[in-house]
Amino acid sequence: MEIITSMLAGILFATGIYNLLQKQMLRIIIGTALLSHGAHLFILTMGKLKRGKPPILVEGVEKYVDPLPQALILTSIVISFGVTSFLLVLAYRASLLNETDNMEELRGSDYE
Repeated sequence: MEIITSMLAGILFATGIYNLLQKQMLRIIIGTALLSHGAHLFILTMGKLKRGKPPILVEGVEKYVDPLPQALILTSIVISFGVTSFLLVLAYRASLLNETDNMEELRGSDYE
């Protein structure tokens, strides 16, 4: 199970980096979201996937799931949704003001 999730995390990282290298702002935002989801999956895989065990410590329970990766991922999901929504609003506002979403055109002619 860890091999499949590791491969899926790698695919998410690869598609995220591919989208980050594009010129359109929306694809860049999608790339950052895919990178964050790849990181979530990678952290979950590093926490060792176990099924059927509660993440609660009580007397008599010897096998349990480590709740730390799940707590980190939950916090990271909230932060990544906030960052993604902020980037979407920022891209929308920039495209309205400049009438384009192409990063080459937004850079201007001063850097050529």
